[in-house]
Amino acid sequence: MSKDDYDGSEKYDVDQMHDVPQTHLAAEQEGLKRDLRLRHMIMIAVSGTIGTGLFLTSGSTIATAGPGGALLAYCLIGLWLVFVCQAIGEIPGAFNAWGARVFDEAFSFQMTWMYFINWALTIPAELAAAAVIVEFWIGKDSSFPSWVVPLIIILIMIAINVTGVKAYGEIEYWLSVLKVFTILMFIVCGILVDAGAIGGTTYGLRSWSYKEAPFVGGFLAFVKTLVSVGYAYGGSEMTGVTAAESRNPHKHVPKAVNTVLIRIAGFYISSVFLLGAIVEYDDPALKNSEKSAARAPFTLVFVKAGISAAADYMNAVVFTSIFSAINSDFYVATRMLLSLSRNGWAHKSIGYTNSRGVPMVALAIVTSCSCLSLVTIFVGSGVVFSWFVSIIGSIIFQSWILILLLHFRFRYCWKAQGRAVKDLPYVSWGYPYGNIIATFIGVCCIIGTCYLSIIDPPQYPGDGASAEDLTKYKKSRDDYAQGLLGAWFPWVLSAILFFSYKFVRKTKMVKAEEADLDTGRFVPSESDKEDLEVKGPFWKRALKTII
Repeated sequence: MSKDDYDGSEKYDVDQMHDVPQTHLAAEQEGLKRDLRLRHMIMIAVSGTIGTGLFLTSGSTIATAGPGGALLAYCLIGLWLVFVCQAIGEIPGAFNAWGARVFDEAFSFQMTWMYFINWALTIPAELAAAAVIVEFWIGKDSSFPSWVVPLIIILIMIAINVTGVKAYGEIEYWLSVLKVFTILMFIVCGILVDAGAIGGTTYGLRSWSYKEAPFVGGFLAFVKTLVSVGYAYGGSEMTGVTAAESRNPHKHVPKAVNTVLIRIAGFYISSVFLLGAIVEYDDPALKNSEKSAARAPFTLVFVKAGISAAADYMNAVVFTSIFSAINSDFYVATRMLLSLSRNGWAHKSIGYTNSRGVPMVALAIVTSCSCLSLVTIFVGSGVVFSWFVSIIGSIIFQSWILILLLHFRFRYCWKAQGRAVKDLPYVSWGYPYGNIIATFIGVCCIIGTCYLSIIDPPQYPGDGASAEDLTKYKKSRDDYAQGLLGAWFPWVLSAILFFSYKFVRKTKMVKAEEADLDTGRFVPSESDKEDLEVKGPFWKRALKTII
């Protein structure tokens, strides 16, 4: 069997088969096991982090901005994400570490810490959502302790991660299959319901002309949905993290990042379009403030299709999706801590890996962070989830912008050193115009969310206000504080991390001619270059570019 035909069979030695020479391994790659196969990488990229963002909160975007506003938000953020993933495909590996090689070490220091914080906060958010989901079966008035379910999930996560990356990949693969099946079933049911083939009512696009639709609430309502849409899309960029443990990163990463088009167009945009066409934007169930599967947007369509026990099925799917998302959260958070340690940005003991390539100290720290959910549940799982979504969505926006800036800088350094673009194992399509468009979209989204967070502060109704007015004031005050924290927290903390590290370590910007463009990146041989070249008729080359 040749290296090109290698399918990940156990009987072939991984260290001999993978294509990254040991002399080019980055510090964060050493000691890890390359046990992720192509099918793992693709399924992780397609649906690995699909969870509460799509299944529970997609309806609220339609309720806030209308079917047209929600669809535009998903399309706009989706376009941004496409070019972010293209950038990741061109500079594979731990993208957070590339800043130190091509820009400034302080850049990578703050980016890695912020990315770790993102996933460290995502775990409690998902665990809080899991506690809410379980209430569907046990009831709100049950004496069953709400903290038991998150605790059980945490213990299972420890067991999976201690086993090694192969267990993570295999579990993620099969859970992702379930999510893909559910979304495809929803799309088919949605088309049939909308056309009137089942359910007895033909909807067409009448919801788009209902009252204020298709765009409800104007520009501010549209901007308000962007952070939650970013949260729903979050995690697509994690392919760059999993590359370090892929069996064939120079082949697997490009194929995985190209599947993001399927994820965006086939899953998110199609689902939101059908949901907006069938359910009117002022349907109270769309808000789903309780984050209940019985009132989840997908459930509404299944009920209209006449599928019995739709709520039970969706509750099970949402719960397994949350389990899958937490599985990915644990994986990425531990690898970020490993990167911090190996690059000298955290204590060196955190970088310890056992014989199975598991960063055990990092896993212990992430587990401690996840236990935060056990405390927040007493505050109220739904409230905690909403606050975390605001913060996490903003950090995701920041990470995507920084990845695009890294890609610009990488290409600039590549050209400055007299290297040809054709020598790259994978060339992102649309560069530089795609990156420019994506950066423009990202900057506008970030400015919009920051602006939205400071306008219209709540006004105290006065001492003689009624109880109802005071309740409304407290809610608007909490919403204002949530928006303010979510929009500004990532940027304030990033600035503190960047400038404090730069001040203490006296780091300087890396000259383009001296940038390290080979560490952590696959450097192809001449035979590899021939193998990577897409051949055949135009239609085949075009198809391979997309998929």
